[in-house]
Amino acid sequence: MQAHITSVGLVIKPDPADTFAYPHHIDRASLDALPSKPGIYIFRDEQDRPLYVGKSVNIRSRVLSHLRTPEEARMLRASRYVEFRRTAGDIGALLLESRLIKELQPLHNKKLRRTREMCTLHLGQDMKSAPDIVYARDHDFAKTADLYGLFATRKAALEKLREIVDVEMLCPAMTGLETATHGRACFARQISRCLGACVGAESIDAHYLRLRTALEEMRIVIWPYDGPMGIVEECDGWKQTHVIDHWFYVGSIDQAKGAQKISRAAQRTFDVDTYKILVKPMLRGELRIEPVTLARRDKCGKRGKLDKRPTEGPKA
Repeated sequence: MQAHITSVGLVIKPDPADTFAYPHHIDRASLDALPSKPGIYIFRDEQDRPLYVGKSVNIRSRVLSHLRTPEEARMLRASRYVEFRRTAGDIGALLLESRLIKELQPLHNKKLRRTREMCTLHLGQDMKSAPDIVYARDHDFAKTADLYGLFATRKAALEKLREIVDVEMLCPAMTGLETATHGRACFARQISRCLGACVGAESIDAHYLRLRTALEEMRIVIWPYDGPMGIVEECDGWKQTHVIDHWFYVGSIDQAKGAQKISRAAQRTFDVDTYKILVKPMLRGELRIEPVTLARRDKCGKRGKLDKRPTEGPKA
């Protein structure tokens, strides 16, 4: 359809939807069923294997945009139908997308496909101590204080520390990036890139304070509650509560289904993707957060009575 000019001189551009042709090899019924609501979608092949998991506040619009993208031709050629799962909002869609990508390992999702062994910088309270690199396997990031930054590799953590040291004119020797020799200037001091903590020109206390201040914007926020809390979203009268425990997405409670379903969760450990999804909106006060009631399990894994004790609020 070509653009045309009306009798009053208005230019009418064609609507892409009017000329859109659905791929004949993708089940049309699965496409017609897509809602214009929040949630996730899964492209699957003829063996039902997941090819791609995505999320959107408008599932239908997002999936149709995939069908119009030439760069995704390889994935589309292998697709045979599209599955979807509704959520009550964008946060729920983000959390579910992250979980399903890890569980299903879809071929065309690369960014979140692997559960990463993260590391971080730890700066102790001793002003003479240098930052250490610590790993999630050894420390619970949701409970440990004085952690800064999330890195996929030790190399990435060291590169970030070097960048901070260079920009802030900190001492490489005092921060563990260079072997320290008592009373001898570090290399950066020799080229006027260090304020001289290594030779006493700057006090150790002042250097430590500058280092901690430079790291502060990367501080990992400790989980601010004593236990799991619910993030509530509502859409068209449908209420979902997304249960989060120490930056781990446990699952979502539908208002009509009750809390018992959540108690099947796996071991709850700090999850970097859940943390990144939630930490900023939580700190800005943008989330509706409520205590949750979960089913207890006995030592044999059997479901017990509901624990009626509310989860306490944020720690002081």
